[in-house]
Amino acid sequence: MHTTLTYFPTLKAIEAAALKLKGVASVTPLNRNTRFSKDFKSNISFKREDLQDVRSYKIRGAYNKMSSLTATEIENGIVCASAGNHAQGVALSCKLLNVKGTIYMPAPTPNQKVEQVKMFGEDAIEIVLVGDTFDDAYGAAKLECERLSKTFIHPFNDEKVIEGQATMGLEILHQTNEPIDYLFVPVGGGGLASGISTLFKNVSSSTKVIGVEPEGAPSMSTSIRNNRNTELKYIENFVDGAAVRKVGDINFAICKENLDAMITVPEGKICQTILELYNKDAIVVEPAGALSIAALDF
Repeated sequence: MHTTLTYFPTLKAIEAAALKLKGVASVTPLNRNTRFSKDFKSNISFKREDLQDVRSYKIRGAYNKMSSLTATEIENGIVCASAGNHAQGVALSCKLLNVKGTIYMPAPTPNQKVEQVKMFGEDAIEIVLVGDTFDDAYGAAKLECERLSKTFIHPFNDEKVIEGQATMGLEILHQTNEPIDYLFVPVGGGGLASGISTLFKNVSSSTKVIGVEPEGAPSMSTSIRNNRNTELKYIENFVDGAAVRKVGDINFAICKENLDAMITVPEGKICQTILELYNKDAIVVEPAGALSIAALDF
């Protein structure tokens, strides 16, 4: 099944990433949610990645990638483009690894997000606000990499990033003694989904791994349906952590093989659910900030 593809994350590589992340990424709890378990007559749990210092799983991939840089790459510095969670993961990794980083963010990025990135990176980073969209920031970041021979830290289309994100799956497997029937994974660019789906196919093959996208940004769903990585002409940016025009080529190749299904959720339903969670003092997570078992995580 996998002979025609060049890369799938191995269990050995994911376990190596987990060792690198010890003391850097928190082992977040896997909490049973009483309300949803009762409503859906199932045993439903949330993987609380919103409890990471940077409020998402992005620290896993960013740190694993940056800790694999060569001495020359470290000396030259790194560049990334992000409007939020990836930027925070990269910023913290820069500080911890003593790597100089330049982080490109769209000019309309809320000041709160910019300040969070500054807080995590401190003197190790420089923030450049440019353009109106992520694509503008991405283009400017890539130009700087080419001009100054810096290393680009991609938010999802990178083997080391995928292996780092997949460490969350190892934790889930260690945190439950019960078989997992369904695993619902948020999909933006596909870094988390490609890592975790491969891990579960190898270690818990009976688990059905379902990718979840916002209805207004169905990049992976469209690509799998077309059997080719497809760039969307227009996307809705409400769920900004999971809204990309085109998923990663590496991620698409893996997800089309290892995801059992893709589903989409209307933005209105996502907004309504977030408000209900706040109002009823249930588990609160940022959009695309945590992984859930048998529950959506927007």
